Amino acid sequence: MNKIERLTFPALFAETLKRNGDRPAMALVGESPISYNDLNLKINALIAWLEKLGINTGDKVAILSSSIPNWGISYYAITFMGAIVVPLLPDFHSSEIGNILTHSEAKAIFISEGLQSKISGVSNDQLPLRIRIEDFTFVDKDSKMESFLPDAEPGRQYNVTPDDLAAIIYTSGTTGKSKGVMLTHGNICFTARMSDRVQEINETDKFLSVLPLSHTYENTIGLIFPMTKGACIYYLGKVPTPSVLLPALQIIKPTIMLTVPLIIEKIFRNRIKPKFTGNILLRIAIHIPFIRRKINIVAGKKLMETFGGELRFFGIGGAKLNKTVEKFLIEAKFPYAIGYGLTETSPLLAGSNPRNYRLQSAGPAIEEIELIIHEPDKLTGEGEIWAKGPNVMKGYFKEPALTDEILTSDGWLKTGDLGVFDKDKYLYIKGRIRNMIVRSGGENIFPEEIESVINNFRNVADSLVMDQKGKLVAMVYFNRDEIKEQHRNLKDENVDYIEHEIEKLRTELQAYVNHRVNKFSQIQEVVVVNEPFEKTATQKIKRYLYA
Repeated sequence: MNKIERLTFPALFAETLKRNGDRPAMALVGESPISYNDLNLKINALIAWLEKLGINTGDKVAILSSSIPNWGISYYAITFMGAIVVPLLPDFHSSEIGNILTHSEAKAIFISEGLQSKISGVSNDQLPLRIRIEDFTFVDKDSKMESFLPDAEPGRQYNVTPDDLAAIIYTSGTTGKSKGVMLTHGNICFTARMSDRVQEINETDKFLSVLPLSHTYENTIGLIFPMTKGACIYYLGKVPTPSVLLPALQIIKPTIMLTVPLIIEKIFRNRIKPKFTGNILLRIAIHIPFIRRKINIVAGKKLMETFGGELRFFGIGGAKLNKTVEKFLIEAKFPYAIGYGLTETSPLLAGSNPRNYRLQSAGPAIEEIELIIHEPDKLTGEGEIWAKGPNVMKGYFKEPALTDEILTSDGWLKTGDLGVFDKDKYLYIKGRIRNMIVRSGGENIFPEEIESVINNFRNVADSLVMDQKGKLVAMVYFNRDEIKEQHRNLKDENVDYIEHEIEKLRTELQAYVNHRVNKFSQIQEVVVVNEPFEKTATQKIKRYLYA
């Protein structure tokens, strides 16, 4: 990377305007994209309005909205003027949002109409500026403050530096403790620039955004990265249910998508796997390797057609991908890739592309990022992953003690993840240290690995493995709708019958799992849960709720 390059959002955006000002920048699916030149006008008009509303460099401004073009416009306007954006996940509980707004000292919020009830408990004195993100009007329709003018120009010039704070991102992770991660312009822009070393993109690429923009993964790689190259981003504007996503894929025909494992795992289990298991000949043939590969290639072509037929990079991050699903993607020649990172690292630390993947690996370290295994086990080589580089956060907002726990004095960030390198320095993630179960005999058990086996069993929607008083217990959520569909023609179908089937599945599941894991990882009990597990934005189960 050019060492004299100015890694700030306004500087990188200015480069894009010079090269690709007339190119399409972003749009809702079904609408015509605005150009980068038009995007620039909207950003400047919004900066001019924020100036009149009293927002200054260093002030905090929150965004609570689904992913739409005005989300990105708001984000750019806030950060271009040296203010600090506080992105809030739409799934946050109202009490959590209230606490974050207080803790972050936010002076204003851009909020979508459907989420306004989540800030109803926040006083006007605490948060006087509440702006509807859809049209840049005030939530309080009787407001006497000046209105947004689409042709306005900023009254001041701003000198934003790479070390300036760009965002405070509050994580709602698997531990339940929300922390405000402080990321600079340099942190995020470095990751965006380095992403092009993992997978090159250009101004002809079409991104389809399906993840929350308030999450660092989608924010950095799905918003800032395409902006640096002049690519176009399309937004669903709705929750990516199959009825919304599938038509959008055919309309946009995206070349780039970023997802979490759950999305492709659901497609595999609901649309691909049933075709293998529904026919007795296919069930037999699928166990013959060369026939299975041919079948998977055909399935892969159909999967590509489902995604619009032009996909060349399908990024998967946020959690570990199921091994069975990944094997299918490899044999299907589907252009998937795996990445690994943390909010605290803006987020990317390691990554692969569709040409250099390795089964169950997160890929090699990103250029200019140092990754080490701290105090590796002498036999396995496993240990905690530590990272150092230009994308490591400044720290946790107002939490110096927590910052000192995760950042060493010489700049190493402790990820909390256990990993190991192969001989070519490809990284393999074993699991979270805090999730690891240590048995009485000293054996280390990674629940994520057992859960991966459980989730391959028929009709399992999700699972969670925990140690309960020395017993290894699997909590399992079965897909009742799927079971009902499979037995819809039975005359005696009713709730009792479905429960009877689930009880049969529960018994079979324990034998299925214990036949496929080592003796230390065998489960002693399967507990059926009746509601889906609560999850984070990247679809990881909030384990602390079930401990």
